[in-house]
Amino acid sequence: MASDEARERREATVPDEAAGERVDQAAAGLWPDFSRSRLTAWLRDGALTVDGAAVKPNRKVAGGERLVLDAVIEAHPSNPRPQPIDLDVLYEDEHLLVVDKAPGRVVHPGSGNPDGTLVNALLHREPGLERLPRAGLVHRLDKDTSGCLVIARTPAAHAALVEQLRQREIHRHYQALVWGEVIAGGTVDAPLGRHPVDRRRQVVRRDGRRAVTHYRVARRLAGGTLLDVKLETGRTHQIRVHMLHLGFPLVGDPTYGRRGAPAGLTAYQREAWQGFPRQALHAVRLQFDHPFVDGDVDVRSPLPSDLAALIEVLSVDE
Repeated sequence: MASDEARERREATVPDEAAGERVDQAAAGLWPDFSRSRLTAWLRDGALTVDGAAVKPNRKVAGGERLVLDAVIEAHPSNPRPQPIDLDVLYEDEHLLVVDKAPGRVVHPGSGNPDGTLVNALLHREPGLERLPRAGLVHRLDKDTSGCLVIARTPAAHAALVEQLRQREIHRHYQALVWGEVIAGGTVDAPLGRHPVDRRRQVVRRDGRRAVTHYRVARRLAGGTLLDVKLETGRTHQIRVHMLHLGFPLVGDPTYGRRGAPAGLTAYQREAWQGFPRQALHAVRLQFDHPFVDGDVDVRSPLPSDLAALIEVLSVDE
């Protein structure tokens, strides 16, 4: 069993441009992977010192002071217990890993899913992740969406990757199988927010948060179209709602999809279409600059067998 705490020691010099700031504010600028509230607590406890002395968090800095942190990092309270669940790792190094999430796997415990999640599996494989929020997850996928997810292994990597995500520098590519014949690619720029009645759903609404999805036709199929999709923003259910907004909902989507099957399918195709148990959406590729190593990370995930089989059944002569 891994220890539930570890010691962290760091040193840094307050830059001249931070002159006039509170010391907790200056420390947060130097170490963005720690929350300001946590740094404030360490200042009060004497675990974070300024020029060798304990100071109050509101002390102003002049620039040039030496900050020394020597603190115990405890397990993050948001993390559940580890569980021995298989993980498919696509890429890993000392700073981060990218996993291939299976369809049907919940990412993080929540209402109705107390365990058996990706986070439970990560904590079993990497006990050190217990000291990171959500076991180092940088972004999420819906339960029934499969494919690439990046996880940070250290606080510094987590902070860097979250900032890259905020700056839209992590490029997320998907493949989506939708109803109908999409004539050409394009961009959906339509704000998203919660449904006014059903709070589990998202809708396009004028007062929502900006959401941008780029798409192009990858392959035409019987009754539908396989799309290559790239997210510019990452809102909840973004691809699913934007495709519905265009009039091309995802095949199998239990929340935003259509019932039945299109006209013109063979009996075998109709059975496969109607029997597909989830939204036909796969996170096929992740691209981003490595925060600590020269070069970029470019990871791909093969289509899962259920989606690949459905595409094969719906194939038409072109």
